[in-house]
Amino acid sequence: KLEIALKKAEDASFAKTRFLNNMSHDIRTPLAIILGNAEELEHAPELTESSRKKAASARKQSIKIKKLIEDLIEASKASTGNLAVHLEKLEAGVSVVQIVGEFEDKLNAADLTLLIQKPETPVYVMADGRHFWRVIDNLMNNICKYAQPGTRVYVDLRENGGQVELIFRNTSRYPLNISSEELMERFVRGDESRNTEGSGLGISIAKSLMELMGGSFMLYVDGDLFKVVLGFAQMEEEKEPLDEDKSGK
Repeated sequence: KLEIALKKAEDASFAKTRFLNNMSHDIRTPLAIILGNAEELEHAPELTESSRKKAASARKQSIKIKKLIEDLIEASKASTGNLAVHLEKLEAGVSVVQIVGEFEDKLNAADLTLLIQKPETPVYVMADGRHFWRVIDNLMNNICKYAQPGTRVYVDLRENGGQVELIFRNTSRYPLNISSEELMERFVRGDESRNTEGSGLGISIAKSLMELMGGSFMLYVDGDLFKVVLGFAQMEEEKEPLDEDKSGK
């Protein structure tokens, strides 16, 4: 009975993913036409300023819908394990600095000061480079949207008893009257008034991707403090074999 139930659940999971893929294909084609027409109209010299603003608004809303569809598909694939995972040995410190560095403009625009701490020596983890990038990208975008302006954002890379922890901490702009468990659910966002853009899928996708890579994702809320801890198994640095002549043997 258990095997039958598991098989049914697996079939339902694949059917859901297939449905989302087909639906997204059917939506993307007309959406691409709407987006293209809106972009053309936005720069049409014969239109009034009011009409151009409406075209610009249509373009922006089309981009939002496109992003939501992409997030829906990725969230479904990640949660059901239907994403390919190619684990490789990554130098976590270098990867983090490179990825987080791409957010310099967004952090400045949000009036946030970023502080990164990491060991002086290389720290290696096994992870899928593309998924690792997406996890950090989702978390940093979340921080830029929801962190209190004029505050510090902390990104710490630590070695902890055979584990590597990557920790993100920031002060929330909005009161976090919600539990950590609820924040990790799909379509749930920290700002109840929905003052910011986003689907509410970023945290859920990041959690699923970490689990696919064999890592852990922990989220903590304490007052206005928002904290995420990513956990990886630590990899030892490979040492070159000792030359027999140099070893004196």
